[in-house]
Amino acid sequence: MQGAIARVCVVVAAALLNHPILFPHENTTHPDEDEELVARMREHEERLEMEQAKLEEELSQQEQTTSDEGYSWCLWSTMSFIIFFTIEMYRVDLLDAEIRPVEDEDIISESGSVTPGTMVLDKDVLRNFCDKCTYTSSHEIWRVREFVEGFADDLLESLRSMCNRETDVEVGDFVGIGSMFESWKVGRPLICDLIVPFSPPEEYCFQFHLWCNASSDIPPNMQGCGRIKVIRCGDNEEHCLCGSANLGDDMLCLLHSRNDTITVDHTLEELLCSKNTHSLAKDHVMKWFQISVTKAWGRISHKYDFEVTFRNLDTAGALKIRLRSGKVVLLNLIPVVQLEDTNAYFVLHFPSDCDSSPDPYWPLSFAVYERNLLRHFAKRLPQNSCHLRCFQIVTFLHRRQGVLTGKSALTNYHLKTVLLHLLLTKRPSAWGISNMEDRLRDVFSFLQRSLQEKRLNHVVTGNRKIPEEVNVPEIFCKAEPINLFRSIVLHKELYAATVKHFHEMLRNAPVLMQEYSSHFSNGGLHHSLDENVSA
Repeated sequence: MQGAIARVCVVVAAALLNHPILFPHENTTHPDEDEELVARMREHEERLEMEQAKLEEELSQQEQTTSDEGYSWCLWSTMSFIIFFTIEMYRVDLLDAEIRPVEDEDIISESGSVTPGTMVLDKDVLRNFCDKCTYTSSHEIWRVREFVEGFADDLLESLRSMCNRETDVEVGDFVGIGSMFESWKVGRPLICDLIVPFSPPEEYCFQFHLWCNASSDIPPNMQGCGRIKVIRCGDNEEHCLCGSANLGDDMLCLLHSRNDTITVDHTLEELLCSKNTHSLAKDHVMKWFQISVTKAWGRISHKYDFEVTFRNLDTAGALKIRLRSGKVVLLNLIPVVQLEDTNAYFVLHFPSDCDSSPDPYWPLSFAVYERNLLRHFAKRLPQNSCHLRCFQIVTFLHRRQGVLTGKSALTNYHLKTVLLHLLLTKRPSAWGISNMEDRLRDVFSFLQRSLQEKRLNHVVTGNRKIPEEVNVPEIFCKAEPINLFRSIVLHKELYAATVKHFHEMLRNAPVLMQEYSSHFSNGGLHHSLDENVSA
């Protein structure tokens, strides 16, 4: 019996050591070698079957003298069967894996596609392109910002003059965010994004429920969002129910007599909240803000010699300013709610978003922290650093590709997030102007890897690499990272189109840079690029 068991072990070991699928001689084979491999596998299987048949015949001739020997035989037979069955199943799985159809994971590695490493970037063309195509006059940007800030101050002051602090919504000072305030603007028309904080009257306050709170019930697809409730605050009388509930004739209020009249004003809830709730509604806020801005402009329009209109009624404060000269300046006034004493703001929508989150969920913007992070790096990078030039090149190529093949789910915010991740991981000296080609490839490589992994983490939330001087609240540092690609990868067709857009952008990049560089070198108008690419 012991000899039989030993022979079983030898057969199993031989199968494991010589199985061509488990231990291949080469990682890849030529077509001729595939047929040889299959023939060798079949020959090996036949030999194993013959050996097993001889073994079973020999064992069947032996008489089982004790129950222990019978139990041992059953045990070893079962183990042999399990091992052989596992080997065969593993072989089938490997073969299935080799012939499986192309899934969306393979979209990113299409045969023949250009990769960041193989993309041809001529240094002279790249330098010429940066000097002539991504350049926007700092003096012009300064003039536009000065004009917009002065106009916004006057407009919001007019709006405040119409409000009663005790009963109306209070509007705070605006904060500039986005490309015009981060020095990477490329293209025309020039767009200024200003967030405008608003707060409830004195008898009210906002109560916040974040997605990252321990007791949060916000769904997973609303990561980065929160709910805002409008509640009354103040003295104890406002918490008495006798003014808002019918207590009946048999019940008395211990705080108020029958002669006291307690009235509860629900004007704010009706103005800004969803029906029969205390949740701040985005559509109500947008309607209130548009009406308020229209009235405020009506009070001061006689002072200005230009035209102001709403260019998009689906957003709260998308204004178009047309000067007498015909020049157009676009201004986004975005009403926001400040999260307590932080620099995080709940916004109606992001400027680059096509689809806003549904009520009652408000997306949280970290734009001020991101602006401060760029300023932090500007102090530490080489004097003539290439980080903003790389960003301008990528945003230009992205926009031009959108003109050629249609709009993509990829946004400038995704590209800025990639840049900020790289700034956090690479040493400052690596961002010199002489390293621009390498850093540009790094941006494309990081974006490609993120698309392949179907994940691009938000640069602020859950990122311990953020410098302390940026002052990101601890609750966001400890939060789970937000995947900015989540809404893209959940839709297979959208994801495939985004990957295709990325590959086309890589393939067309050298041609586009050469084309526009030559155009400007031959005396083309300096702003013709800006006119063709809408911001």
